[in-house]
Amino acid sequence: MQIDDHASSCELHKPVKLVPQVVAKIPHQADAYTQGLLLHEGTLYESIGLYKESALRAINPATGEVLAEAALPAGAFGEGLAEGLDGELVQLTWKEETAYRWSAQSLGNLSEATPSGTFEYRGEGWGLTRLGTADFVMTDGSADVILRGTKDFSVTGRHHVYRLDGPTVGLNELEWDGESVWANRYQTDEILQIDPECWTVIGVVDMSGLHDEAVQDASAGGSKIDVVNGIAQIPGTDRFLVTGKLWPSLYEVRFVDESSGIPG
Repeated sequence: MQIDDHASSCELHKPVKLVPQVVAKIPHQADAYTQGLLLHEGTLYESIGLYKESALRAINPATGEVLAEAALPAGAFGEGLAEGLDGELVQLTWKEETAYRWSAQSLGNLSEATPSGTFEYRGEGWGLTRLGTADFVMTDGSADVILRGTKDFSVTGRHHVYRLDGPTVGLNELEWDGESVWANRYQTDEILQIDPECWTVIGVVDMSGLHDEAVQDASAGGSKIDVVNGIAQIPGTDRFLVTGKLWPSLYEVRFVDESSGIPG
């Protein structure tokens, strides 16, 4: 089967079935309604959602300890998070059509920081990542990705994400590992591995096992969790940090072939 539009020469193939192979289990603040994860300069940054609770949080990735936190304005609902130019971080909001910019200087004293600027955009903001030194990739809950410039956040392209064996609607949190874009699909236990040349799904991670474990851990502590969300690639490795909204744990994992155990 061939696909049309910008990648007419690409062919769709059945995605590889992947599962998370757990390397480590790390404590995670269960009050965090996780919207985005990003490892930056050795610190794990987490975008936290919900109105009046949205924040940018700095975390020790080895221990889960919260190092610092800066609140977003009360009327903002924090969403995806990515590295921008000159070491700044860019944090989306859901319906406020504003992305908050955190300068490298503000990250050094995050507990007393406020955003150093904003980008404006139209529509909803869900997930955000950046293709290395190239454009941002953003999701809005549909089956499309929007490419945006790093200097002014202007739209430079929009692509539908194709999949042979299932839907792609609900694209949410994003991560770029240098080769593939990884995307949580909202209200599912799936993480999609996407080829950014053709915008086709080449792998599907089944997160249901970790979801079930998180449910049990949260129940033992008298709380409840929400959906799978949050992907941060560990630079220089084949490993990722993953979690979910209100989960009591972060997991360091490899995504491996379900049948062979070979990394995807």
